[in-house]
Amino acid sequence: MTPNIKALIQLLETQFDNNQSEMARAFQVERTHLNKIFNNNGKGAGATICGAIIKYCNNNNLDYKKYIFFN
Repeated sequence: MTPNIKALIQLLETQFDNNQSEMARAFQVERTHLNKIFNNNGKGAGATICGAIIKYCNNNNLDYKKYIFFN
């Protein structure tokens, strides 16, 4: 699994007003972890981030497949 950074950036802009701290709180992950994922184009994202994306999407009626690439 690899996060779709373009889609996550769009979500960050539309839902969180470009505030990574708010997005991290909503995803229930550390802001620094989320920031590292954005800065490295998704590299280093593991089960924690992908699981957080899936959980957030399920809780907010979003399609998690838009935000994660499944290999």
